[in-house]
Amino acid sequence: MDPVVIPILVAALVVVFLVASTVRIVPQARRYNIERFGRYRRTLQPGLNLIVPVADRINTKLDVREQVYSSDPRPVITEDNLVVNIDTVLYYQITDPRAAAYEVADYLQAIDQLTVTTLRNVIGSMDLEETLTSREEINSRLRAVLDDATGKWGIRVNRVEIKAIDPPHTIKEAMEKQMRAERDKRAAILHAEGERQAKILTAEGTKQKDILEAQGTQQAMILRADGEAKAVELVFQAVHRNNADPKILAYKYLETLPHLASSDNNTFWVIPGELTEAVRTVTRAFGDQPAERPHTTAQPEETATAGADQTSDEGRTPELDAGGTASLDAAAAADEAGKQAAAAVSDAKAEAAEAAKPPRTPRRGQTSGG
Repeated sequence: MDPVVIPILVAALVVVFLVASTVRIVPQARRYNIERFGRYRRTLQPGLNLIVPVADRINTKLDVREQVYSSDPRPVITEDNLVVNIDTVLYYQITDPRAAAYEVADYLQAIDQLTVTTLRNVIGSMDLEETLTSREEINSRLRAVLDDATGKWGIRVNRVEIKAIDPPHTIKEAMEKQMRAERDKRAAILHAEGERQAKILTAEGTKQKDILEAQGTQQAMILRADGEAKAVELVFQAVHRNNADPKILAYKYLETLPHLASSDNNTFWVIPGELTEAVRTVTRAFGDQPAERPHTTAQPEETATAGADQTSDEGRTPELDAGGTASLDAAAAADEAGKQAAAAVSDAKAEAAEAAKPPRTPRRGQTSGG
């Protein structure tokens, strides 16, 4: 091999090595910290960059995109001395690559420990119930503390979220029992409200039903009373139109008396005090009919008077003597009075039928005395 070619190849290799050591290509969203002889020199930006070979070297490569860090569950004691395990999710972004590389040795560990201590300070001032219901407040306080502490590290904390809060197993059972009791309570309240509404609606329906029935009964009674009033009015007008005398009225009065004892369930009935007077009136009325009957021949005054007296005696109502009445009880007296009334009515009907017959005309040649 030609001795001149070897030095040329060595020089070419050295040049290639030097060029390769000088050129650095940085990807997008990456930052490279450059040190020259062990001292921070500058931070390379994305794209093509040139450095001094041998003198400059890349110390750290950082990703400036937003990062997600999930911590392990850590025990935290609440204000009411209950231990709960809380794990958090942290969203952060590197804003200053130099500070992130030289201000803190391990920024992830530093952020994790700062999150735990801040959580213990925040949760320590709350009880379990408040801890479970105040996640937004805890997140806001955590973010404020972490953002203030990590600012000098070149890191910005965008969000802090509590992923889970795990109370002890016994507390979980107690919470489940409490939740079950609350649900049973709400169910009982809803059931009671439903029954209350049902009873109210039923009562309102019954009320409306009673009102409608009462109105219907009222209208029916009014119509019935109007009908009875009209019937009485028609009867009254018919009586006055026909000029009914007291004799007919007394007869109708006696005609209704037998209906007092017509029912089998009647054990007591009242006999009106004017029964005897009514019987006498009817008897007297029908007893006077023969005297008022027209005759073709005149009878002697004595015969008419005797006949009238005889008719009056026959039509007179038999009276109960005091001794017989005193010995009967109330039922027997009422029965006897009913029988006497029925007998008087039968006699009055018979005499009325006899009086209604046309008078016999005397034969020619006979005198009124013969």
